[in-house]
Amino acid sequence: MLARTITHALVGLDARSVEVEAHLEDGVPAFAIVGLPDRACQEAKQRVRSGIASAELMWPGRRLTVNLAPAELRKEGSGFDLPIALGILAAGGVLLYRDSYTPVVIGGLSLDGARWVGSRSNFLVHVNVLARLFRGKMLAMLMHAHNAGQLTFFNTHSGLADKRTFKRFIAPLRRIEWVVYCKAPFAGPKQVLRYLSRYTHRVAISNRRLVAANDDTIAFRWKDYRVNGPDRWKTMRLHPHEFIRRFLRHVLPKGFHRIRHYGLFASTNRAESIATARALLNVAPPAADPQQEPDVAPDTPRVLPCPCPRCGARMIVIETFAPGCQPSWRPTLIRIDTS
Repeated sequence: MLARTITHALVGLDARSVEVEAHLEDGVPAFAIVGLPDRACQEAKQRVRSGIASAELMWPGRRLTVNLAPAELRKEGSGFDLPIALGILAAGGVLLYRDSYTPVVIGGLSLDGARWVGSRSNFLVHVNVLARLFRGKMLAMLMHAHNAGQLTFFNTHSGLADKRTFKRFIAPLRRIEWVVYCKAPFAGPKQVLRYLSRYTHRVAISNRRLVAANDDTIAFRWKDYRVNGPDRWKTMRLHPHEFIRRFLRHVLPKGFHRIRHYGLFASTNRAESIATARALLNVAPPAADPQQEPDVAPDTPRVLPCPCPRCGARMIVIETFAPGCQPSWRPTLIRIDTS
């Protein structure tokens, strides 16, 4: 019998769909996983067998083959345990299975079949995945720069100016393992988020850095990191066309977003997914922000925060002072010539 389940594999920072096929046939009992699995994925045979036995479910005593398709995509990690286990149970008739219903399942399976196996708290992504992602991005950028004529070669390397010669030159780099080095930030994660927020939640230049502007030049302040002390702030003057050109380089094209959320933080069901995760992890929801404004229905009439008690219009508070004290603000005298 054949059963299928759907899961996803992490390729770089993207998710690729993987079809898990479990096939049972007559023969000597055996268990094989094919489809380019790594060592951690191959170890799923022991974890899945122990998890199903601990859950007091019947293990099929027949020849079992699990195929992870597509075969050219390398499968890494223990996230295939749960889809493999469900596929085996469905192929053995333990679970009711409909060919039209293929849920997407991802997760590790503990030996007792009743616990969530989480990763380390300081784990983001496997270093091998980062190495291959960096390798692909770096070589792709080199080929793009070569096609655009941005690379110059001299002396014995002048032959690399030819496209085919350059492709043969960098071809061995695609087959070797690259090394990436990751470590914790010196000033902590808050400093990293503060640095990234300058690019994700701000425009190219703030208004306070603008000094002067006219039809000929635009003057603005910039920071020279090669200089220490107050002299690092300098003033630059550019033609308005050049200033606009530099500014537009920081504006994303239409359809692009600075931040894209996936998984639990996808905008379509973010609130429901986070609430479900908190319930499963037995984590209390965060306390309500007292400064956050309550939700107001669209048809609710708007009320000014500080209306005038006499006319009902908006009242601007200039100064607040205690009883018995004199206000420090004095209105500006306006001279009216009536002659």
